[in-house]
Amino acid sequence: MKKMCIEFIFDPIKWPREQMDEDFFKLSKMFNAMRSVVRVPDIDPKYKVAVLASKQEHCLVDFLYGWQEGKLPVEITCVISNHDRGPNSHVIRLLERHGIPYHYLCAKENKREEELLELVQNTDFLVLARYMQPVPLQKEAYLGYKLLESLSSKGSLTSYFNMILSGKFLRSYGKDVINIHHGLLPSFKGGKPAKQAFDAGVKLIGATSHFVTEELDAGPIIEQMVERVSHRDNLRTFVQKSEDVEKQCLAKAIKSYCELRVLPYEMNKTVVF
Repeated sequence: MKKMCIEFIFDPIKWPREQMDEDFFKLSKMFNAMRSVVRVPDIDPKYKVAVLASKQEHCLVDFLYGWQEGKLPVEITCVISNHDRGPNSHVIRLLERHGIPYHYLCAKENKREEELLELVQNTDFLVLARYMQPVPLQKEAYLGYKLLESLSSKGSLTSYFNMILSGKFLRSYGKDVINIHHGLLPSFKGGKPAKQAFDAGVKLIGATSHFVTEELDAGPIIEQMVERVSHRDNLRTFVQKSEDVEKQCLAKAIKSYCELRVLPYEMNKTVVF
């Protein structure tokens, strides 16, 4: 399977936008392309994205500030969380200032995923800012802290995740979902992986941003980053470095995705231009 990415200078006078779509459609049919995407960033609407975030909010806040400063070419439709933030919290005030809805979904509700699908149906893709993970089909029926803690012992989830996406949800949504997670798994599993890594004296930490698939943390990788730590770091600076690299990795992955510079191929690989 061959993939191609082309960038060119767009002149609407010489080549009207509608005509360009027709021409590329003919090309895609000629070469039996499975998918063809043409975008003119200055003209076309920005990608609509919903952000899912849990109690940990360093990735969420960084994403919001990056969007606010125009660094991320997206339109945020809403923020969805399994954590009920107070009306005077920093995140809620920031969202209200920009008119972005905040939805709290309780993990105990039976219709949580149906509600989630309804909230994100008009989006182009989803961003998991340290929030949800998919689980294998045989585990879809189970929710709860104890299960997640047992899953984390197998390197799948850390114990502060208390809400998960099922394979059924991913198939129903049918669009791309981008996740970020730290690089402390699978070596340091369970609760407080950063402290475990710090106590073990690791010298490199990192983060991975990838497409979400039904297999846990096994989707095609979009971006990876590493950061060096040393004996000079205490636990606070160690955690700060870990969170910083997560924020940078997620932002770069989203920017590359929106600029159509990420091409998945085979089963679990990508080419990033």
